[in-house]
Amino acid sequence: MTDDQFRAEKQYQSSLSIAKSMLEKSIITPEEFALIDEYLLEKYKPLLGTLFSHINLTS
Repeated sequence: MTDDQFRAEKQYQSSLSIAKSMLEKSIITPEEFALIDEYLLEKYKPLLGTLFSHINLTS
């Protein structure tokens, strides 16, 4: 993994963690969370994050 890929992975995971926290606090809906995840996947193109993106890790 290159430094740029590692940085993108960290940014994706950090951003997703914030979105998960917002979902758990009912600040956003599950549908909004899915849209955020889709946007983050496209923006950061994480290597490891894509392995788990289809799995619901919030329930």
